[in-house]
Amino acid sequence: MLSGELRAQIRHWFYAEHWKVGTIARQLGLHPDTVRHALETEQFNRAKALRPLVTDPYLEFIRQTLQQYPRLRATRIYQMIRERGYTGSVVQLRRVVARLRPVHQQPFLRLRCFPGEQGQVDWAHFGEVPIGRARRRLSCFLITLSYSRALYLEFFFDQSMENFLRGHVHAFQAWSGQPRILLYDNLRSAVLERRGDQIHFAPRPCQVRAGNQKGRVERAVLYVRESFWAGRTFTTLEELNRQALLWRDQIAHQRPWPDDDSRTVQQAFVEEQPRLLPLPAHPFETDLVLPIHVGKTIYLRFDLNDYSIPPRPHGHPLTLVASESRVRILDGGKEIAQHRRSYDRHQLVLDPAHQQELLEEKRKAFGSTPGGRLAQAVPESEALLDAAFARGESAGSQTAQLLKLLDTYGAAELRRAIQEALERNTPRASSVAFILSRRQRSQQRTALTPVDLSHHPELQSLDVIPHDLESYDELTDKHRKSEE
Repeated sequence: MLSGELRAQIRHWFYAEHWKVGTIARQLGLHPDTVRHALETEQFNRAKALRPLVTDPYLEFIRQTLQQYPRLRATRIYQMIRERGYTGSVVQLRRVVARLRPVHQQPFLRLRCFPGEQGQVDWAHFGEVPIGRARRRLSCFLITLSYSRALYLEFFFDQSMENFLRGHVHAFQAWSGQPRILLYDNLRSAVLERRGDQIHFAPRPCQVRAGNQKGRVERAVLYVRESFWAGRTFTTLEELNRQALLWRDQIAHQRPWPDDDSRTVQQAFVEEQPRLLPLPAHPFETDLVLPIHVGKTIYLRFDLNDYSIPPRPHGHPLTLVASESRVRILDGGKEIAQHRRSYDRHQLVLDPAHQQELLEEKRKAFGSTPGGRLAQAVPESEALLDAAFARGESAGSQTAQLLKLLDTYGAAELRRAIQEALERNTPRASSVAFILSRRQRSQQRTALTPVDLSHHPELQSLDVIPHDLESYDELTDKHRKSEE
């Protein structure tokens, strides 16, 4: 029954604000028929006249046939009543068959589990989220203990085998133990193939079309959608998982325990936890391991993105190891690169050290050629060679001559000579050689050349007695007085 206040609100929105019936129903969480009855108008509440249907003469025959053969298809009934004069379409008949077909509800016993005996596992899809230029499918890994209904949930960007195993490991670590049996609903991550009752890798799958056997995790998925996911905002996957675990501890585990509402799920879990199997000494490895080969660049492609590595020969085999947050590259057993994993697409994830190492190798290779050696020592030579080549000179011959001048005069002198040759617009190696020889002769004339006594050995033993400079001043004075 609607309260008077709510009925007045509905009438105000409809008559004053001119809201539609469907809008009011969605806003208040009511069925549209409930809103129509609250309006108390002849427009909505008058009895509708029922028109006769073309299937009416055959209703009793259809009802008796379905009681005898409950799973008989509508197309077969359509053929049977056409022989009896039916002129309508099979679409009309399907509506009638769906209404008259007996529904047999199979009864089930309530499953009871011992503490620590069983857990139930499932994936749940939560739409897509944009990550840069990529769109990733957001999935929730959910596992619940059948006895206490304790939950573990974690969101991933796909339902890969690595994330499936990673969810198990994280759940068991959070519980500090694991149940003896895990029940799956034939999801592909757990059941790769079924042949009768034989499967590959699954502790215990449900029977086909028997989801009731894992009803606890099915209800848990619905609970997560309604109590946690509805109206939730987040910016990163890490933030979403942080909010999920906070909701689990503060909301999900504090709800009444279904088997005894005087206790909470958390209290039931405290009772169940000591009965869980202990964890193994070493956690199960869940990283994705892929063999990979080096291409012509320093990048390796993984999951829509390119990650840099140190320079390696083309085709060199490496190993890529990817966790949920890191990407590592191994050369044998040695790690040569590590990056933060990107869930965007077409991203170049670069370590500047890898690029610098490549540039160093390129410089060494460039310096091993004659042109590279000249360009590294005298960068100005590139402009001179270009100008000489434009005038018809041989680039090889000009390079060879400049290398000889480099060995004879050094890089500093050659650089100044090339600059002068370019200023004089004479870009040839012969012009540079002339400038260098002229500069050398000029320097020789201005320099103080020592006396060579190698041809006069008798002078090498000559002793020169130095005189006091004041004696020269006295001689100068005597000479001046004699002239007076």
